[in-house]
Amino acid sequence: MIDSERKDKKLEAENVKEILGVVSSEVPALIKNILGSVFSEEAGKNMGKAAAAYYKELRNGGLPEQVAVKMTEDYMRTFTSLGDMLRGAGGGKWSGKEHIGDEIERKIHERLERKREEKEEEEEDE
Repeated sequence: MIDSERKDKKLEAENVKEILGVVSSEVPALIKNILGSVFSEEAGKNMGKAAAAYYKELRNGGLPEQVAVKMTEDYMRTFTSLGDMLRGAGGGKWSGKEHIGDEIERKIHERLERKREEKEEEEEDE
């Protein structure tokens, strides 16, 4: 009976080792693929469009500009926080794109500022 117990424990240990081997190779690849989809050029464009649409809806809903800008910044922070969390899970190494959240936030600020300036110019023309 002792020999069969040892054999069972050895098989169990080998199974655990095999499972951990698969997990250690598959999880980083999964994280890398998720990061690729979150930080692709297309994803960036879609996030920018989403932020612009969100801002526009807030303004159309009657919110003051400062409130709409703040809420849009918070909305985008959700995306960048997700990216930071995923990068942390992936060891923080992803092809030198550690600061992409900052870049996205900067681009959003620039675009919102341009929209605000355009609106002010339109109002001045009226």
